[in-house]
Amino acid sequence: MMKKLLGALALFLTCTVSFAAGGTYPLEKAPNRINDMAALQNGAKLFVNYCLNCHSANSLRYNKLTEIGLTEEEIKKNLLFTSDKVGDLMHIAMTPADAKSWFGTTPPDLSVIARARSVNLGPSGVDYLYTYLRTFYRDSAKGTGWNNLVFPDVGMPHVMWQRQGERTLTKTQVHQAADQQWERVTTVYDADGFSEVTREALSDYKGKATEEFKFEAANAQAAAQFDSDMADLSNFLGWMAEPVQQLRKQIGVWVLLFLGLFLLVAWRLNAAYWKHVR
Repeated sequence: MMKKLLGALALFLTCTVSFAAGGTYPLEKAPNRINDMAALQNGAKLFVNYCLNCHSANSLRYNKLTEIGLTEEEIKKNLLFTSDKVGDLMHIAMTPADAKSWFGTTPPDLSVIARARSVNLGPSGVDYLYTYLRTFYRDSAKGTGWNNLVFPDVGMPHVMWQRQGERTLTKTQVHQAADQQWERVTTVYDADGFSEVTREALSDYKGKATEEFKFEAANAQAAAQFDSDMADLSNFLGWMAEPVQQLRKQIGVWVLLFLGLFLLVAWRLNAAYWKHVR
């Protein structure tokens, strides 16, 4: 029985890790800013200005942002559109029918996107979003003019590309061609999205298939600031998916301490109860 349980656990862990690493591009660990009020406030500002045009957050009200240190007056002044009120849900004006017509699909609601993208015993949804938001690149072959390493062929354009600045992408793949010969294929996407492909035969290659990606930013300072902003935005989306997560963790610690104390008391009571029987 124990062997079966251990086997099932091993299978579960294997499947979980495989799913976490299922994409070709590895997810990067996002900076943990879930308790940084300034970072969450910046993430909220970015979300309202760049995401809330197409993506709704129908499970969150604007006044919930007071929990990250904003006052209702600051929310009214900086985060509300003309007709919105502080107590309103984060709806958008675009209808699902219009979204389907314009983008080919309805942009998902982002209320719990961070939890939806989490993997058990693997990368968190914040890690996924942090990596996704930073891996857009120009691709003239796509209808939107953009592509993404984490979500290939995504229908969403890079709406914050001006904040990030222009950059190029070099993708290097080593694989077996149709004739079973190994080759290295290097694809360079320039700042306008046009690609140039070079192939190199590897006659004595004894390794395995690999894939590498390298971005080169035209403005390193702007790119670094963009990375920091995306960390703030990802952490805000993580907070929005579960605003009470910090309280839940605090309560969980006290519950575990209580259970540990109760276990000790129960163990001693059990020993005292059965000592005369034995």
